[in-house]
Amino acid sequence: MNNIFVRNNVKIIGEGEKVIIFGHGFGCDQNMWRFITPHFEKEFRLVLFDYVGSGKSDLTAYNREKYSNLHGYKTDLLEIIEALNVEKVIFIGHSVSSMIGMLASIERPECFESLIMIGPSPRYLNDENGYSGGFDERDVIELLNMMEMNFIGWASYLAPIAMNNPDQPMLSQELEASFCSTDPVITRQFAEATFFSDHREDLLKATVPSLILQCAEDSIVPVEVGEYLHRYLKNSTFRMMEAKGHYPHLSHPEETTRFIKEYLSFF
Repeated sequence: MNNIFVRNNVKIIGEGEKVIIFGHGFGCDQNMWRFITPHFEKEFRLVLFDYVGSGKSDLTAYNREKYSNLHGYKTDLLEIIEALNVEKVIFIGHSVSSMIGMLASIERPECFESLIMIGPSPRYLNDENGYSGGFDERDVIELLNMMEMNFIGWASYLAPIAMNNPDQPMLSQELEASFCSTDPVITRQFAEATFFSDHREDLLKATVPSLILQCAEDSIVPVEVGEYLHRYLKNSTFRMMEAKGHYPHLSHPEETTRFIKEYLSFF
């Protein structure tokens, strides 16, 4: 158990009996939840962690083959849940973590009470059959090449676009710093695993109730993607947010908290 907790830098806070696990997005770490967690500490036990390669995780645990797709991260999440020795958890995932949580719930549905997905996407690439994921393949390849040639330049380019909050420039600066604090090689591999993933067929296998929080003017995940998820994900609830950008838990924590609490009140 200790090895798993060290590997993923697991932190546990809060006073409640029910457990919420927070999964961060690409290029981020557990610190990104700091505006959200105070609103849940009195009612829930909160579990925060960093994916291997992110934050203060154990970088020596990184294995290129294991983490070449999202299933490697899914396995780690299930191991954390098993090490916690709890029956059912609420999983709150941002961006790619939403799909990691969904994959974990398909494998072990008995471990999950509900999934809360913030800015989720089952596929980021557009395809020839009319699916609009938000990115053409050549755009993603250009981003990956930029990461390899000029990692700092890539971070400073992507952060303000993804945050989309010009009124709060410090948030874009924080996101840029978060990107830059990661290992460039591992981060590029995580980007490949994220942006080339396609879990649309897995949507039909998911049974755990879920909340989809879709941001307005999200440059990473267009509204059409959230609507697609809701259409194919059984037992899903869709909420359109006023928050703009891809990081509402940072830019609009009050609205994000309100939607989460409203959803959890039904359980």
